[in-house]
Amino acid sequence: MGAIVGPEGVTFRVWAPHAEKVFITGSFNDWDDNIDEMEHEDDGYWAFHHPNAKVNDEYKFAIQTPTGRIQKSDPYALKMTHSNGNSVVFDLYEGYETHDYEMPSMNKLVIYELHVGTFNREGLEENQVGNFYKAAEKLDYLKSLGINAVEIMPVMEFPGDHSWGYNPSFPFSVEGSYGGPEGLRHFVFESHIRGIAVIMDVVYNHFGPDDLDLWQFDGWQENDLGGIYFYNDHRAKTPWGNNRPDYGREEVRNYLRDNAMMWLRGYQCDGLRFDATAIIRLLEGETPDQQTQIEEGFQFLQGLTEEIKRELPGKILIAEDLKMDPIVTLDTQSGGLGFHSQWGTGFSHEIKQLLLEFDEQNRSLDSFAESIFKTFNGDSFQRVIFTESHDEVANGSSRLPEEIQPGKADGEFAKKKSVLGAIALFTAPGIPMIFQGQEFLSDGYFRDDIPLDWSRSDIFDGLKNLYSDLIHLRLGLRDESVGLTGSLTSLMHFNNESSVMAFTRTHGDHPDRPVLVILNFSAQSHQGYRIGAPSGGNWKVRFNSSWKGYDEEFAEMGQSELSAEGGFEDFPHSLLFDISAFSGLILTY
Repeated sequence: MGAIVGPEGVTFRVWAPHAEKVFITGSFNDWDDNIDEMEHEDDGYWAFHHPNAKVNDEYKFAIQTPTGRIQKSDPYALKMTHSNGNSVVFDLYEGYETHDYEMPSMNKLVIYELHVGTFNREGLEENQVGNFYKAAEKLDYLKSLGINAVEIMPVMEFPGDHSWGYNPSFPFSVEGSYGGPEGLRHFVFESHIRGIAVIMDVVYNHFGPDDLDLWQFDGWQENDLGGIYFYNDHRAKTPWGNNRPDYGREEVRNYLRDNAMMWLRGYQCDGLRFDATAIIRLLEGETPDQQTQIEEGFQFLQGLTEEIKRELPGKILIAEDLKMDPIVTLDTQSGGLGFHSQWGTGFSHEIKQLLLEFDEQNRSLDSFAESIFKTFNGDSFQRVIFTESHDEVANGSSRLPEEIQPGKADGEFAKKKSVLGAIALFTAPGIPMIFQGQEFLSDGYFRDDIPLDWSRSDIFDGLKNLYSDLIHLRLGLRDESVGLTGSLTSLMHFNNESSVMAFTRTHGDHPDRPVLVILNFSAQSHQGYRIGAPSGGNWKVRFNSSWKGYDEEFAEMGQSELSAEGGFEDFPHSLLFDISAFSGLILTY
């Protein structure tokens, strides 16, 4: 489909079932929309081979309808001059080389979510947005941090230069202000040679709503709605307009399927994060409990995940469903949607509620402790967990340090508590994800027109090192911390009065190497605090968040090694230690 580049010219192909005639017009025929009439194929497809067309030529389709002639850009256009401009011929496979890259296993995945337009604008003019080339300049930094996967907010062509990306006008075209398809290919290659996977955020629950040539594409519509690419009844309604794709049409399903395969095959991305899958599979009612299933959307997702797993088994598929429904990550043979993992909002809600509570009397560990053990279908890694994401740091919310200490995100409470959240994030079972700049205490809230302030990376260099230490422990690169890559979790201590809890993480293949995590959510430091321990002998403190090397304001407490003592709390052994207020310890055996 679209503009297919061959050795002698370009073949153009488009789906327009209600058109009377279709012409191809462009820079190769002086934009004459009457001379190159496309041939009508079966099932509403039209095709034409133009021997003079070539890469970088601009073009459009001139569609004759019963009410007149309309010009439309190519729904499959790989490149656009801009969102309401012309389609551009591009050969995605020219100079194509397989990167021979294999992404980390799910239990060793640490994701960094970034927005290309704001991630790195160093050295650019004030009115310029960030792009793939500037983003690639920070890949060495991400590698040194320990990041092994980046999740990119949507880069499908959208109106203007500033956007979160969740308003795609041309799903196959890469946003021109970000560097277009050439820029994305460069970024993926540069990521892969550094051992970093690239996960693309895709939007299949709606299109537009602005600069949308897909709307009434061939002139046909019902109920004054979107035409062939959309539902034309009550099912069209989404939170962003009447623009839900018609999953009942084979051509629309193929359109979305081809798009997914383009990111995975054409650009060699390592996975997809599907935006708002609940909008694809569920029809909203008057109240949340009145939701009804869109069978066609459910089956579309099932078929797509099945095909990708079969054809491209090394790729990861993540759903943002937000319904906490295990069916999303249940395998399709058992009636599920077949995603590998899904965003788990329960973790972020519970940890933020705990960190934002200033009244000691009202602070309760119960809900957070439950969230630590939350799994989907008994698999810890079917859940992506985070304390910050693009949604969590906007839409009426702010960055976590800002919410903890409004107006003073670099204050003592903001630093200590946000760090405590990071410890919980990187030690809890699940796939951890952080949002750009979280590692150097970014403040305020996320905006698509305000660049990330990289000067904070130097100001908060100690906290950045803290994140790096946590990430490297989480990766299990050293044998003693391999437990953090396992799925076995045990609660060792839980005390609402002291606001202290402790749990172990263990890898099933290495039961003799548990990792013990101790978290103090209290404003009070504890000296001589005792908890039960599963093993005797010596335990080494591998991480202490109150170390002054991370921040001079931290009140350093604790030991470098603990010797197990007699039994306590139904455990055969116990550990006696000191722990600072709002801090955490990670110990290995």
